[in-house]
Amino acid sequence: MKKFDLVIFDLDGTLTDSREGITRSISHALSEMGLKAPPLQELEHFIGPPLMDSFMDYYKFSKSDSEKAVKLFRERYSEKGLYENVPFHNINTLLSALKNAGIRLAVATSKPQHFSENILDHFLLSQYFDEIIGSSLDNSFSHKNQIITETLKRFSEIPKEKIVMVGDRKFDIDGARENGISSIGVKYGFADPGEIDTASPDFQADNVEDLFKILL
Repeated sequence: MKKFDLVIFDLDGTLTDSREGITRSISHALSEMGLKAPPLQELEHFIGPPLMDSFMDYYKFSKSDSEKAVKLFRERYSEKGLYENVPFHNINTLLSALKNAGIRLAVATSKPQHFSENILDHFLLSQYFDEIIGSSLDNSFSHKNQIITETLKRFSEIPKEKIVMVGDRKFDIDGARENGISSIGVKYGFADPGEIDTASPDFQADNVEDLFKILL
């Protein structure tokens, strides 16, 4: 018997390793804003939460300056950063196996809908998903708990106890808990040290192979 009837995946840090494209685009935005950008590795905390929030949290930008920084980020990201990206090893095989097992699949990400669809199309991953739900460009729909809520509405026929969220940041785990579904915290993504342990997901996966064991 299937453990879950619906598996919801985060995108960045869960399905694809997007660190190069995102951090280079963040660096570009900071430079254009007149700031000296730190080494790219120090910008990985931007991966996951809404960009508006991160610019305000980490650089104390005003709302208007954050909006400008996000615009600068998107200018580079839409041209180059989108494809400075690669699926994690064996993700394609995992998604295929889940689909073949009759498990429905969705993506719930704080990345804008348009970018998310383009990435999944580019890497031939869209074929596995029943729904792809991303954020809005105007930041009115961007927080992970909102996005998970919307995802669940589209699968209202599936009992919550048969649904699991898979993600690499505390926002994924917290969003799943707030929506009353199970969670899997993956440790191969972009979480800060100890972040997944502190978030207390129902399951933890050190690699994609662990996801096979948990989900199949």
